[in-house]
Amino acid sequence: MGLRYPHLSLEERRNIAKWREGKMPVAEIADRLCRAASTIYRELKRNWYQDAELPNLSGYHAVSAQQMYERRRAVHRKMIVHPELKAAVEDRLKAGWSPEQIVGRMRLEHHPIRVSHETIYRFAYSRDGRAEAFYRHLPEHRRRRRPRGYRRHQRTHIFDSQSLSHRPECVSGRAEFGHWECDLMMFRKEHGKINVTSLVERVSRYAVVMRNENRQSMPIIEALINGLAPLPAAARQSVTFDRGTEFSAWQRLKDGFGADSWFCDPQAPWQKGTVENTNIRLRKYLPRSTEPTALTNRYLRSICQRLNSTPRKCLGYRTPAEIFESELMEIQNRLA
Repeated sequence: MGLRYPHLSLEERRNIAKWREGKMPVAEIADRLCRAASTIYRELKRNWYQDAELPNLSGYHAVSAQQMYERRRAVHRKMIVHPELKAAVEDRLKAGWSPEQIVGRMRLEHHPIRVSHETIYRFAYSRDGRAEAFYRHLPEHRRRRRPRGYRRHQRTHIFDSQSLSHRPECVSGRAEFGHWECDLMMFRKEHGKINVTSLVERVSRYAVVMRNENRQSMPIIEALINGLAPLPAAARQSVTFDRGTEFSAWQRLKDGFGADSWFCDPQAPWQKGTVENTNIRLRKYLPRSTEPTALTNRYLRSICQRLNSTPRKCLGYRTPAEIFESELMEIQNRLA
């Protein structure tokens, strides 16, 4: 019967408060309300009133419990009360924007009704949001939120590398344009060895994606050279890699067009967080289940165009393309 009433009512909360005051066991309260015992335990934990100044007043009180519940509901209820807001958020999520990008752009455009990025996430993972699979529109489209602080480590090794500890501060601090981060995106083993190189400029967050037929280092590095060579030298000064063996031919970059190479510490891919974050966005269009043999350069360029035309919070809600073009213009003016 509990399924008929997914949310506890004020009357039920009054009964819980009365029976708990009478020292009634939780199991018996659950039986009387035709609820699961876990529901009652969760209710007592979530809506327990705590008074630091007057500890004697601490406890479970029906009215305060109802108010706490309603405040939590109100956090994501704005997405329900204003269907036009929900539709606008959903359209931009489908276009590849993150919740933070949506909120920042709304603030920049002075929308009359706004939400926080956390409200969007909470709605997506709320009972209402899950009922319509709203989470599928999020960048990672996970059914459940991943715990904060989660990190995935990879074991790789490379010799004769240049550690990030030697990388100039102007590069590490993003004070100078023309420094890139690089990574490979893999697909399921049954689809073969085809993979995708993701390349991101650190200042502008401008992304470039290229298809590779295998993980051999020399062809991958040659593709990097061909992709970056048309840019002026000041726009392709260095590339930061992880220690994957697919980047072992890094010295070819120096020979090809004079670019320096830097490498993350072992098992520390977070040190190239710009490209790692870009990969998360790319996975919306290139999930691991993608059949890579069907990937065309035209399709990959369309993905990049979409990413590069999406406003970023870290750029003051300007787009990577706008910043990238502005930096190239400055270089051209200096050379003129």
